[in-house]
Amino acid sequence: MRTVRVWDLPTRLFHWLLAAAVIGLVVSGNIGGNAMVWHGRLGYLVGALLLFRVIWGFVGGRWSRFVHFVRGPRTVLRYLRGRELSAEDSAGHNPLGALSVLGLMGLLALQVSTGFFSDDEIAFTGPLVNLVSGDAVSLATRMHRLTGEYLLMVLVGLHLGAIAFYRIVRKKDLIGPMWHGDKELPDDLPSAVDNAGTRIRALVILVVCAALVAGVVSFGG
Repeated sequence: MRTVRVWDLPTRLFHWLLAAAVIGLVVSGNIGGNAMVWHGRLGYLVGALLLFRVIWGFVGGRWSRFVHFVRGPRTVLRYLRGRELSAEDSAGHNPLGALSVLGLMGLLALQVSTGFFSDDEIAFTGPLVNLVSGDAVSLATRMHRLTGEYLLMVLVGLHLGAIAFYRIVRKKDLIGPMWHGDKELPDDLPSAVDNAGTRIRALVILVVCAALVAGVVSFGG
């Protein structure tokens, strides 16, 4: 066994920035009023972060790439049945955790998308409401405020519950590696590349993603 860098710095920053942004979205959405200005800004931030993570899932550190942690149905079923996985299959996210990550990202992407077309008729109007019909705005608003919000709370609760389960029952710390990036793994597993070049590339990608989101926001006038 040796110390292996599993989560590169860009992946870790993405994780914690996304968590903070989601908390801010929930708080500002429930406060309403002037806080909705920040609700919108945080939504744009989440959109940029999600775009970044999708791209980083193809060009990031080894264990951050989708090909190295998203597993097929057979591996997921084997994991659910309690069978032992290979060290590589469990180095990053376990098969069930990978599905949780994809589910959260997909739902957050849906929330950001519907937020662009939402109008609460009080303090917030999405930047793209002028591009669709009133019925479409009403549907997007209902999905954003009701269905999407409740589903997000369920998924976040399951995510936190899984972290607690692994900590208490299986004696595995999932938070620590996402904070400092390292795990004790068999010495034949490679570390993710996490150097200055990697971080500069991640910064460039994030800036491009932020510019794309800003472009979408400005497109609606």
